[in-house]
Amino acid sequence: MDSSDKRAAMATPETPYLPFNQIAIRDQYRHGTPDADRPELPGHWLILRGPDLLTRLRGEAPELPFGPLPVMAPFELPPVFIGTWQGQPLRAARLPADAPTPEGLTALPAGFRQTCLNDQLLSLAGLARQVLHWRSRSRICPACGGAPAGIPGTFGARCTSCGREYFPRLHPAIIVAVRRGDAFLFVRKPNWPTGQYGLVAGFVEFAESLEECVIREVKEETGITVTNPRYRHSQNWPFPSQLMAGFEAEYASGEIVVDTRELEDAAWFTAAQMPPGLSPRNSIARYLIDTCVLGLPA
Repeated sequence: MDSSDKRAAMATPETPYLPFNQIAIRDQYRHGTPDADRPELPGHWLILRGPDLLTRLRGEAPELPFGPLPVMAPFELPPVFIGTWQGQPLRAARLPADAPTPEGLTALPAGFRQTCLNDQLLSLAGLARQVLHWRSRSRICPACGGAPAGIPGTFGARCTSCGREYFPRLHPAIIVAVRRGDAFLFVRKPNWPTGQYGLVAGFVEFAESLEECVIREVKEETGITVTNPRYRHSQNWPFPSQLMAGFEAEYASGEIVVDTRELEDAAWFTAAQMPPGLSPRNSIARYLIDTCVLGLPA
């Protein structure tokens, strides 16, 4: 069974296959919390360094290091148990971005544009990135400056001074395919690869529903008014801690007026005449483009 067949077999109408969601790893990953670690047991290692994941190569295929801790350099964020992978402990850690590559390991890019890692390793690296991002942001109590300690059975933290409790935060955002007849609204940001276009996206603001966010973001970025926003699917987006809610919406009125603080260009495209470049295949942006614009199966 090749990777596309596997994705089709795992997906359901309610849960499409998207990397970075647990659907990509759920057959071999089991959730765990730091207090459940048994440090005496060897395990798999998710070691991040900047945007890279440190791997071992079996032939040309990357895999997670297994055994005792394979890195002796000082850590930017120390090892933490996050569950099990293939029945063995799974731990994550982060090296400083300028740390040398340890002997016997290979650093491979683990971002959403990469092509070196399979979906499982890519999703595991995303999981590690989110956990470590949260741990780096919860080392000091924001209320009193005290030192939080872990809450058993969770990734939460309780301040040892004032007793306040904090739990991992995901930041909700929307992304939307806007339809006008047989055309769809595409946008381009100046820092994207040459020729790449994607969809309007943005963060949810205070006192705002997801649907209201869809309408506001499209209006602010392109001057277009939309109606009837309909939820499609979502994707965990660990860069570093977003939850992307995908929508489809209908054009209501207006002409394109590009917000040049956010965008470089915006235009209408059809399935027969697409932009020269599209969003990466492992993103919900591309899922919406494939299913809404190109009419491909989910």
